[in-house]
Amino acid sequence: MNLDSHYLLTDAAQLREHYAQPNKAVVQKQIDCLDMYARRLIALSPFMIFGTLGAAGIDCSPKGGEPGFVHVEDDKTLLLPDRSGNNRLDGLGNILQNPFVGMLFLIPGWKEAFRVNGRAQISVDPALCRRFAQDDRPAKSIIVIRVDEVFIHCGRAIGFADLWNGEKHADSALIPGALEIFKAHVALSAAAAEKV
Repeated sequence: MNLDSHYLLTDAAQLREHYAQPNKAVVQKQIDCLDMYARRLIALSPFMIFGTLGAAGIDCSPKGGEPGFVHVEDDKTLLLPDRSGNNRLDGLGNILQNPFVGMLFLIPGWKEAFRVNGRAQISVDPALCRRFAQDDRPAKSIIVIRVDEVFIHCGRAIGFADLWNGEKHADSALIPGALEIFKAHVALSAAAAEKV
């Protein structure tokens, strides 16, 4: 696709000129600590999207568990257990290069989203990992996040998607199976490697 460069926004001044100024309250809703509302929402959330940025690019990883699997340690600290997974380490590797992270918490049935941004470190302290044991297995590591920004995010996208309406969920017969996708993508990757 060829884009007409005349219509591309290339600097902050052009971007701001194209969009209206945000309502003052939209800016003021952002706080820098985990208040009682933040604590309650995080305790209710069984799912979060975790964004990181490294030299190879951006990673947005789904994270989930029991409601409150992300723990509020204090007004400025979140603890995210990293349990055994696929061992790609995309997000963890990014944290080693760039500590800035973003989190989008979702609560099934709630028509809003909750955002937290901060800076992360990775701890393998055995006592801390045991504190987050699951089925008697300690977490592999704990991502310790120092909170910088906290705010409720407009639920317009969740509303447009009607995300929690089970009647609008995709027909499972139309969704390819995860193993089918996995095998197809491995085959494409192998074919691309042979060409090199």
